[in-house]
Amino acid sequence: MSQQENENMKKDLHNEDATNSDGNSDTNKESVLGSASQEKDNSDNKNYSGVTESQNAAENKDKDHLEKAMIDESEVSSSQATKDAEEKMAATSSAQLEDEDEEELAQSSEKKDIQTEFEDTVAEDSEDETTSERHGIEKKDYHAMSKEELVKEFEHLVTTQKVQAIKEHVEEIKSEFNAKFDEEVEEKKEDFLAEGGNIIDFHYSTPIKKQFNSVYFDYKEKRNNYYQQLKQDLNKNLNKRLEIVEELKGLLDVEENINTTYKHFKELQNRWRTAGSIPRDKYNTVWNTYHHHVENFYDFLHLNRDFRDLDFKHNLEQKLKIIDRAEELTQEKDTSRAFRELQMLHKMWKEELGPVAKEYRDDIWNKFSEATKKIHDLRQSYYDDLEKNYEKNLEIKQEIITKIKSLSEGKYTSHNQWQQQIKELETLREQFFKAGKVPREKNEATWSEFKSNVRQFNRNKNAYYKGLKKEQYDNLERKKELIKIAEDNKDNEDFKATTPLMKKIQADWKKVGHVPRKDSDKVWKQFKAACNHYFNRMHENSNEENAEEMKAFDQKKEMLDSLKSFEFSGDKKTDLPKIKTAIEDWKNIGKVPFNKRFIEGKFNKLLDQLFSKLDVSNTKAEMMKYENKIQALNDADDDKKLRNEHYFLSKKVEETKAEIRQLENNLQFFSNVKDDNPLVKEVLKNIENHKEDLKIWKEKLKAIKSLY
Repeated sequence: MSQQENENMKKDLHNEDATNSDGNSDTNKESVLGSASQEKDNSDNKNYSGVTESQNAAENKDKDHLEKAMIDESEVSSSQATKDAEEKMAATSSAQLEDEDEEELAQSSEKKDIQTEFEDTVAEDSEDETTSERHGIEKKDYHAMSKEELVKEFEHLVTTQKVQAIKEHVEEIKSEFNAKFDEEVEEKKEDFLAEGGNIIDFHYSTPIKKQFNSVYFDYKEKRNNYYQQLKQDLNKNLNKRLEIVEELKGLLDVEENINTTYKHFKELQNRWRTAGSIPRDKYNTVWNTYHHHVENFYDFLHLNRDFRDLDFKHNLEQKLKIIDRAEELTQEKDTSRAFRELQMLHKMWKEELGPVAKEYRDDIWNKFSEATKKIHDLRQSYYDDLEKNYEKNLEIKQEIITKIKSLSEGKYTSHNQWQQQIKELETLREQFFKAGKVPREKNEATWSEFKSNVRQFNRNKNAYYKGLKKEQYDNLERKKELIKIAEDNKDNEDFKATTPLMKKIQADWKKVGHVPRKDSDKVWKQFKAACNHYFNRMHENSNEENAEEMKAFDQKKEMLDSLKSFEFSGDKKTDLPKIKTAIEDWKNIGKVPFNKRFIEGKFNKLLDQLFSKLDVSNTKAEMMKYENKIQALNDADDDKKLRNEHYFLSKKVEETKAEIRQLENNLQFFSNVKDDNPLVKEVLKNIENHKEDLKIWKEKLKAIKSLY
């Protein structure tokens, strides 16, 4: 190689370094992160996710071990070289184990596990380029959502997000929806069996379940179409990378100047970085093969050490920038975001940058590992705090389960009591779902205990209502008997005799308890139709009677007005017969409409005024007025009203006698007091008044008895 060619090659390498590193620490870091952004943009444009069923398992595994994710610097030349290096390291480690303490042994074992885990993660990310998109979608508290809210959120994700980015969300929504729906199915099944149904005939579905199934079908269809296209794209990208490896092999056999060969090598490196995702199971093999031939090319360059040293220098500078960024991430408050970016930095370290000089390899890797360890510890602390919250949620849910258990063990003896407890159970169920997540290892047991106690409550409820079935069928028979009476009498022309009967069976109907739900409307319509038929006929017939009653009201109104101007002659023997005649005329006029009966009260009040002017005894005046009421009761021909009046008068007689006895007993306290004492005189006066009242009550009672 000529001197001029050497100088040109060095100039090209220096220009490349100047482009990627201007000496400013912040700018250099932005350059590294810019490469990551470009990689992400390429991923977005290609729309690759690589979300497969096996990958989902790996994602769940990664979620449990996020804090363990570290990667060893993998710059071994080939699979065989890797094996040789590991054997050499193992031999060296064996020689040093005697000097290490137990803590160092544990740390060594942990690092080995972490390396394996992170190798799997990088391989997985090589196939899935939507990692950042998945983490960018908000994962809500699906456990606290109702079935309707879950379906709404599911629809939103399917219609607005890439199908490859929502797998975790969909699986969690599906799990929560099925759990809630299965609980509802169990409850409906218990009700179905309690009502005598056969388990073979049981089927239950709801509109919200059908809606969920429809959305899930759309999701699976989109997902399957995506995977079919993804498989084709991954294989195309694999062929591209294998072609690059073959070209890389051929660089050593090409007879051309080193300057041209080196430029060809850099072109192949750029093509490699933009070749796209490949199948996960091919990743490590293809990557190791590629780096084997990269190392071979660097060995080929040993004839011109300056070229290789410049490349090593460039790689060292870029890796130092990655270390700086990793150390900055240890101050990031969002530990999840910091960890995701750390994964990206590890991938850049492995895929985008080549080796550095051997004297720097251990040092820079240890610095990178230390920053990774700090982020891992912060992540672990975050999950520890999360676990504490989960433990609090577990305590809340255990308290709710205890209350539900208490409800399931309660003894309730009435429909109202059961309805009250059913509402209480619904409130507790809502509180349970809103309490939040519990530790994963306790989730299944907590859910099972919750369902078991709810199921026991429902069984007790169903057993109670099953016991009511016989009573309901007895009530059904009683109501059918009342329907028969109503239908037998709905066309009866004897309204005076039939109306009390129809009113009685209406009252009896109200006293009969519940009947089976399926018969309730039917029997009520039958009974109501028969009663309405009768009372419509009765009202039509009573229109004529109403006309007579209105006529009687008008006559009584005129008579009342005339009595207001009654002129006394001054002779009691002459005036009293006139008043008696007026009372008799008033009775003979007959009944007035029910809403006009106030006129009777006005008439009695006017009689009181007239009797007071004639100096008629109170007893005689009361009985003369009472005759009017007796006549009204007799005309009504209502046994119930007569019985009520008889009961009222009997009660007043007994109450008055009791008052007299009490007053007479009170006089014993005044045995040594003169009769003209004001207190004694007051008591004696009250006794006389009560005796007068007793005489009136007895006369009225005698009169009412004469009607029986």
